[in-house]
Amino acid sequence: MVRSGNDVTKEMFEHRFGGDGSIIVETLNADNNELNGKGRVFAHTTIQPGSSIGYHEHHGESEIYYILSGVGEFNDNGNKIPVSAGDVTYTFSGMGHAIRNTGNAPLEVMALILFE
Repeated sequence: MVRSGNDVTKEMFEHRFGGDGSIIVETLNADNNELNGKGRVFAHTTIQPGSSIGYHEHHGESEIYYILSGVGEFNDNGNKIPVSAGDVTYTFSGMGHAIRNTGNAPLEVMALILFE
């Protein structure tokens, strides 16, 4: 199966989870079936300079970020860690996270949310 780029859902969010500025989320899966019922989101997320995804917790699911490009600060349950291209972050069920673009270029992240 191949999904055309024209079929990808692209949405802009302002102040996502109480964060600053705007992000663009391109959801690459159409539904949970494409993740074999093991997850709900596989997405390419672009965080604009000065913008962030606010702190939020996951319950019954985990989220993985793979940093494609740019630089940022990952909030891992209150522990703020610099991130850049090639880094991978993990947020397990019952934990929380946030991410902020600290650079001058977009911060691009692949996000995968899996069910526990």
